[in-house]
Amino acid sequence: MLNSKRLWTTTLLLGLAFDFLFWKKMPGISFAIFVALCLVGGYIVLRMDGVLPARRSLWLLAPIAFFAAMTFVRQEPLTAFLNYALTLFFMALLALSYLGGRWPAYSLSDYLAGFFRLAGSMLGRPLSFIAETRRQRKEAGADENTRRVWPVVRGLLIALPIVAIFASLLSSADLVFAQRLDDFIALFRLEKLPEYIFRGMYIFLLAYLLVGILLYAAFKSRDEKLLGEEKPVVAPFLGFTEAGIVLGSVVLLFAAFVVVQFQYFFGGQVNINIDGYTYSEYARRGFGELVTVAVFSLLLFLGLSTVARRDTAVRRKVFSGLGIGLVVLVLVMLVSAFQRLTLYETVYGFSRLRTYPHVFMVWLGILLTAVVVLEIVQRQRVFAVAALFALLGFAATLDLLNVDAFIVRQNVQLSVGGRELDSAYLASLSDDAIPALADSLEVSGISAWTRDGVAAAMICYRSNEGSRSEPLPWQSFHLARWRADRVYDALQTELSDYTLHDDDWPVTVTSPNGAEFDCWSGYFFD
Repeated sequence: MLNSKRLWTTTLLLGLAFDFLFWKKMPGISFAIFVALCLVGGYIVLRMDGVLPARRSLWLLAPIAFFAAMTFVRQEPLTAFLNYALTLFFMALLALSYLGGRWPAYSLSDYLAGFFRLAGSMLGRPLSFIAETRRQRKEAGADENTRRVWPVVRGLLIALPIVAIFASLLSSADLVFAQRLDDFIALFRLEKLPEYIFRGMYIFLLAYLLVGILLYAAFKSRDEKLLGEEKPVVAPFLGFTEAGIVLGSVVLLFAAFVVVQFQYFFGGQVNINIDGYTYSEYARRGFGELVTVAVFSLLLFLGLSTVARRDTAVRRKVFSGLGIGLVVLVLVMLVSAFQRLTLYETVYGFSRLRTYPHVFMVWLGILLTAVVVLEIVQRQRVFAVAALFALLGFAATLDLLNVDAFIVRQNVQLSVGGRELDSAYLASLSDDAIPALADSLEVSGISAWTRDGVAAAMICYRSNEGSRSEPLPWQSFHLARWRADRVYDALQTELSDYTLHDDDWPVTVTSPNGAEFDCWSGYFFD
């Protein structure tokens, strides 16, 4: 049984910390600080009652620390979302496997069932804990504890008027103290009562949920039995013949498609003149569909592997052979999709919605390769961990790549080769792009028009962001914003020769050479 006072005190303090860090403040370093406080506070509460984590559970601290730190380093939307989501995901996984440490052996069903159990514990376990604590206190003599409380209450009631008199006298003696006292009293104005009630409610709600998580970690996280470890969660019900026909048919279809693809792998652009398609149209039309085929093929194989009966060694080998063939063909199709996307980016430039699948296909290919290896060694259960590491790799790659800065560098480099630079799209990116835009002003070989376009993008971006002169509280500190402000301020002299026209729509920027650049582009969702 955990110490009730220590548990509730710690979680209430964490709730107050959440309010202090986030109430009416932009997200920034506050999230990483709150994550650290939750981890440290939870560890101390559990350790003081002799509940220690399994060694393998501590490995999860590495991705938690990485993604929590990146929440105040990157601002690009998908990257930021993944950083927040994966931090919370790995913290939940830490609670699920705190005592057992068997998260590397989890199957997909273990993840699903585990998170449902954790959610149930967050909602219901604190109530049972309160009831159990009351029962124990009653058995230990709760009346004695009650008698100890009343002297404290009486002492506070006697002290309040005395303190009020002395405070009045001290306020008359010192104007600074009087102002501070007035500010303190202003906190208790009645018009702020609804706000205080709301804030108090979510502080207690957060404390309640954290108690449920810590109770689960302390008593239900040993992972003694995992789903499907002794017998399958779903007994195979589909005959081998039916599964083989389905899998074999898809393999034959994919093989025919891959044969056609090889003429494009080795034939070059001369072969891409079918039915009036241009090379760029061919590229744009294909990569999305091929990635979708790859994902659904993976799901098909995993589903058939779960429900198909393979009661002899020969049938297991045949099924594995078909599955490996399917995955190999899908990998070839991914190469084709990657080639199409690269072609399209070369012709039309880079954007977020083109960079995401670019990175995703690489990690999907790695996951498919892992599926082949797991099928060969008959360790299909490990697929869940392989998928988890693929997701982790995808998100970490976006962080390390710095998507918006990557887009700027690639598009500026393409402009050296003669492609027109869409400065308005660059202006739509986040603070992550500003240092790369500043560096692009010094790139050798770019035209004066491109350099003006880069400068116009920076001015348009700052115009879209509005005034940033008001200082933000330290809880909202964000490294990307800080770097962008420093870079922009350093270029004020150089950018002062450009004129922003924001009196009418569309907003434009005129360069010293007289070139005009729009601050809006229809390129945002392409």
